[in-house]
Amino acid sequence: MSESPEPDAVNREGAWAQRAEGRLSHRRWKEEVERGLAHGLPAADSITDRTIPTFARGELPHFAGERGTFLKCPYLEDVHDVGDAEVAIFGAPLDAGTTYRPGTRFGPQGIRRATNLFGTYSYELGVDLREQLNMVDIGDVFAIPGNLEKSFDQISKAIGHVAASGAFPVVLGGDHSIGYPTVRGLAPYVDGNIGIIHFDRHVDTQELDLDERMHTTPWFHATNIPNAPATNLVQIGIGGWQAPRAGVKVGRARGTTVMTVGDVERVGIDKIAETALELAWQGAKAVYLSFDIDVIDSGFVPGTGWPEPGGLLPREALGLVRRIAEGGLSGMELVECSPPYDWAEQTSLISARVILDTLASLVRVGRLGRRPSTRRTDAWGPYPDDTPPAPAAG
Repeated sequence: MSESPEPDAVNREGAWAQRAEGRLSHRRWKEEVERGLAHGLPAADSITDRTIPTFARGELPHFAGERGTFLKCPYLEDVHDVGDAEVAIFGAPLDAGTTYRPGTRFGPQGIRRATNLFGTYSYELGVDLREQLNMVDIGDVFAIPGNLEKSFDQISKAIGHVAASGAFPVVLGGDHSIGYPTVRGLAPYVDGNIGIIHFDRHVDTQELDLDERMHTTPWFHATNIPNAPATNLVQIGIGGWQAPRAGVKVGRARGTTVMTVGDVERVGIDKIAETALELAWQGAKAVYLSFDIDVIDSGFVPGTGWPEPGGLLPREALGLVRRIAEGGLSGMELVECSPPYDWAEQTSLISARVILDTLASLVRVGRLGRRPSTRRTDAWGPYPDDTPPAPAAG
C-alpha cells in the first residue's frame, strides 16, 4: 500500500487559497452592511440575521437589489471625480460597426447584469475586489447609433478622460470597431509606444469592410497611430473560416504576430502568455488588452456578433488573461458580447469573468490595489492609512 501524498503536493492551490482568505479584510463588507441597514431599514423581527436590511442595498441577495453597476460597485455620477478611483468601468454600447449580427449595443447592460451572480471574492486568486480595489462604474458613453465616426469620437474622448485622471479604464463593448477609438484615445497619455494584446478568432486588420471602418478593421487604423506600431500587436486565437485574406495580407506586411488555437494547444498557455508579453512590451511603455469574446469556442459563447467554432476553452482563455495581466496592463476592453443571441446569459457570464480575473490578477501581483479613495464614503478598496499588502505568492 503506497504512502499518502503530502497534502500540498495534491492541493497546493487549494491549501494556499485557504490561507490567503484568512489574510483578507472585512472592513468594506462591514461598511456595506451598516449602510444597508441605515438606508434600507432593519429587517422584519422574524429575520434572525440582523445584517439583512428590509430593502436590498448590497451584494446580497444576488437576484435582487440591482444597482445597474458592474459587480454592484459604487456608481460615480460626476465623471470629473474619476481621478479619486483606481479603476473606472464604463460601457461603449455600439453595434453600428457590425457586418452580420447586431446586438452588441446591449453588451454593457448584459455584462453588468451577469455580475449580479458573482461575489467580490475569488477563491483561487485569493483576492476580494471590494476590500482591495478602489473601483467605480461611471456609466456608458453616449454613442450615436447611426454614425460610427461620431461614436468613435465620443469613445476616444471618454477613455482619454479616464486615462488623463490616472484611473485604469475597463471598457465594456460594444462591437470590436471600438478597438480603434479606444487606442486612439489612450495613445496621447502614454509617453512612448503602446503594445496591444488582442484575443480573437478574426484578424480585424483589413482597411475597410463594406466600404466603411467596421468591427473587422480596428487594428488597421489603430496601428496607423504613431505610437501604436503593428509590430507590438500580438493576436491570440486567430483561425477558422472567417479571417479575411485582405486582413491577413495587412498583418503580414506590417509584421503583426499571430498565435492560433493550435499554437496554444501545442506549447501551452504559459509559453503563449510569456511570448505575447515579450513581443507586446518590446520597446513599449504600456500594453492594452482587447478581448473579443468570440475567441472562445462558440459552444460556450453563442451570444456574439460572429461566432466561430473551434476557439479557446473558457479555462484556457481565463488562464491566459490571468498570466498576461501579471505582466502589467494600462487598460482593457471586452467586446462583441451580444446578449440577444444568448438565452442563458452564458456569454455575458464568461465576459464578466474575463474582466474579473484580469482585475484580480492585477491586484494579486500588486499592480492594482494601491490607490485608495480620499473623497467617497461608499468607496471600495484600501483605506488611505492602510499599508499596501505585499503581492500574494503561490
